[in-house]
Amino acid sequence: MAKKEIKTKAQIVEAIAEKSGIDKKKAKAALEALVAIAYEGAKQKDGFTVPGLGKLILKQQKARTGRNPATGAEIKIPAKKVLKFRIAKAAKDAILPAKKAK
Repeated sequence: MAKKEIKTKAQIVEAIAEKSGIDKKKAKAALEALVAIAYEGAKQKDGFTVPGLGKLILKQQKARTGRNPATGAEIKIPAKKVLKFRIAKAAKDAILPAKKAK
């Protein structure tokens, strides 16, 4: 899987099936179940964690004042809920090169 290409759902299902030794039907069902559980879990207070990958959380963003870039006029931006994904340290360590201490 060293190819630098965007993965489609079918490619992800195929990779899961290949790496775990199960058929594609079961891999697709497992992926869809994980996604459904993540959606439900993100609504909970503590969010949804995929061990080794990260955490999906729902945050409340406060109302704030912004500027219209075209006119420079101040505008009020209302409060809203936003969905965030925090990358796990294990994922960062596996993907990003370690910083060398001087």
